[in-house]
Amino acid sequence: MIKIYHNPACGTSRNTLALIRNTGLEPEVILYLENPPSVTELGKMIADAGLTVRQAIRTNVPPYAELGLAEDRFSDEELLSFMVQHPLLINRPFVVTELGTRLARPSEVVLEILKAPQLGAFYKEDGEQIIDAQGQQIK
Repeated sequence: MIKIYHNPACGTSRNTLALIRNTGLEPEVILYLENPPSVTELGKMIADAGLTVRQAIRTNVPPYAELGLAEDRFSDEELLSFMVQHPLLINRPFVVTELGTRLARPSEVVLEILKAPQLGAFYKEDGEQIIDAQGQQIK
């Protein structure tokens, strides 16, 4: 079971999805901008990833400034509610597997929670090689 909360317009999200597929497995792809998680699901993912709610918010998108989210007056529950109402605020990609949950930034963070090995070389979209021909991560 592998789930990725994916945004196809994001290079990091595309690289993460490609790394998952480089194991030969096909994850459940959730287009979170169209189908955001519930407040409860999002809160659990963030906690399981070892993050604070603030660490999971994108700050460089219009709703962040428009809603005044930089102010310290919002509770975690309020922030989660804003994130579900405006999914563009959710940092991505979150990946959930039986080994854990990660915000895969950078994309190779996903390797920490993939059980299956990489099947071959992998290059990010920018040309950076992060997996060698033997399926081993290049440090």
